[in-house]
Parts: sequence; structure tokens; C-alpha cells
Amino acid sequence: MLIQNWTDVLVGSLQNLWFQVASWLPSLIGALLVFIIGLIVAAGLGSLIERVVSALKVDALLRKMGVEEYTRRANVELSSGHFLGQIVYWFMVLAFLLAASDILGFYALSSFLSSVLMYLPNLVIAVLIMLAALVIANLVMHLVRASVMGARLHAAKFLGSASWWVIMIFGGLAALVQLGIAVSIINTLITGFIAMLALAGGLAFGLGGKDYAAHLLQKLQNELEGQ
Repeated sequence: MLIQNWTDVLVGSLQNLWFQVASWLPSLIGALLVFIIGLIVAAGLGSLIERVVSALKVDALLRKMGVEEYTRRANVELSSGHFLGQIVYWFMVLAFLLAASDILGFYALSSFLSSVLMYLPNLVIAVLIMLAALVIANLVMHLVRASVMGARLHAAKFLGSASWWVIMIFGGLAALVQLGIAVSIINTLITGFIAMLALAGGLAFGLGGKDYAAHLLQKLQNELEGQ
């Protein structure tokens, strides 16, 4: 009798397990189908974006702007089409993986994937900010060097490099703010830097230009008294 009771319990447990697996199996098959379709769609869209960007000859434009020199230093091949294609590919993969996770009821994984998908645009924008800062920094550096050399002043290379670093530092800080990294600290640094420039400019004008300011005030006073 005892053996029969244990047998009934075991058979009942196995039947319940089988029913749970059988009821979960359609969801698993549906999730796998969704993910496989997502991989196919992601590969197609990624390849399409890469071909479109390559056809637009964006890399040639970036080479003219001097971007390839800095990517070569970092041992990174300049290929904007491949970069954007990979971004689209992984975005679509994560999106379909999120759909599959919802089908299976993995809500913790779905929440994590949703956070990653929401963060990806910030990463792309941060990269674009750094790219724009690099292009602008190169243009300003050459402009400053040409202007200083045209005016026959000294330290043209130093002033050009200084302007390049200033723009790149501000671009890096803006990219970090976009990524949400140490936002309060960066805002404090930028505010302090601007205040420092304003204070330095005020002191320079007040100490170095006080004689000229007194001359202007005296000239204005004489004109008013003459009238």
C-alpha cells in the first residue's frame, strides 16, 4: 500500500511536470521563431545601412576632414558604414530578443533589455558629438594657425594645438553628459571654468586697461563740459 502511494505521487508529479512543459512549449517555439526572424531582419537591415552609407561616400568626406589620422592612431579602421550597420544590427537583435523574452514571461530580462535599448541612442549621439568635435577642432586648429602665421605672430602651432584641445575637451565633456556619466561634476567643472574665464578677463581689463579707461572717461567728461 505504501509503495502504491509513492508510485501514485511520483506519477502525478511527472504528469504535472509534463503538462507544464507541454503548456510552455508553444511559447518557447514562438519565442525561438521571433528571435530567428529578428536575426534575419537585423542582418538585412545592417547590411542595407552599411551599403547606403558606403554609397554616400561618408568615409571619403571624413578623410578629407582629417578624421582617419586619429582613428589610425587608435588602430581602428575608418568605416562609418560598418559602424552604423552594426549599431542597427544589434539594436534590432536586442529588440527581437526583448519580444521573445516577453513571450516567455522573463520580465526581469525584459526590463534589462528595455534599459539597454533606451541607452543605445545616447551612445550613438555621444559618438556623433565626439566626431563633430573632432572635425570642428581640426578646422579651428588650421584656421588659428593660418591666421596667426598670416599676422606674422609667434606660437602659431601652440595656439592651434591649444584651440584643438579646448574643443576636444568640451566635446568629451558633452559626450559624457549625454551618456549620463558624472553629470553634476561635469556641470560644476564647466560652470567653474566659465567663471574663471570671466574673472580672468575682468581682472585683465581692470588692471591692464585702467589707464585707457580713465582716458576715455576724461575725454567724455571734457566733451560734456565743452557742450
